[in-house]
Amino acid sequence: MADAGPILADLDAESRELDELVARADVDWSTPTPAQGWTIAHQIAHLAWTDARALIAARTPDDFPAELRRAAEGGPGYIDDAARDGARTPRAELLAAWRRGRADLAAALAAVPEGRRLPWYGPPMTAASMATARLMETWAHAQDVYDALGVGRAPTARIRHVAHIGVRTRDFAFGVHGLQPPGEPFRVELTGPDGDVWTWGPEDAPQRVTGDALDFCLVVTQRRHPADTGLTAVGADAARWLEIAQAFAGPPGAGREPEERA
Repeated sequence: MADAGPILADLDAESRELDELVARADVDWSTPTPAQGWTIAHQIAHLAWTDARALIAARTPDDFPAELRRAAEGGPGYIDDAARDGARTPRAELLAAWRRGRADLAAALAAVPEGRRLPWYGPPMTAASMATARLMETWAHAQDVYDALGVGRAPTARIRHVAHIGVRTRDFAFGVHGLQPPGEPFRVELTGPDGDVWTWGPEDAPQRVTGDALDFCLVVTQRRHPADTGLTAVGADAARWLEIAQAFAGPPGAGREPEERA
């Protein structure tokens, strides 16, 4: 089983990077982000809210079925409603809550015995997988903030965690769209920020996805349309996967429209 420690360290680094940006006095939290109807405040509120749910799963897993019932009763707008409510919180209070919540979650995940699975909105996860999922969410929502502010963002090797969960959720993406997952694994070959090639799947797989790791991460988190990246898909199922890839739990995401070209 994977050790959650290194992943938690990367999650902390990812969170601190976003924290340093949004805590700046010149950043207006009412700025709209590419997520329709969401401002920067909505993005931070969502991260704080999901950290709090993950804390329930880690500390008091027997309480999580009640959270699943609330989610079912809340319907498709459950997450948006939570983000909207959280975004009304005064900025300083929301920032403090996010900082406190992610520290509490890190401590709770570090204390989970290796191999124990935690409940979630999708399949149960180990502490290491939960930390990876939180890093993926933090990275993805941070991307919305960077895009909203027009600030450049240099990728780091931490995006390997995002790429990994993107590959691991292939069958989930097909299933959530009502499609039968392909029976055979794909080959995925991605070039990381440092020039290293990251691979998943058998070398001789007939269907494959290749390209830049950052592009892949932006696609599986639905922050970019595949047409706006340099990713290459070989095989009809691999091409379809890029269209529906979804590294996060829940119903099918709306994704992003391709950029308009002159």
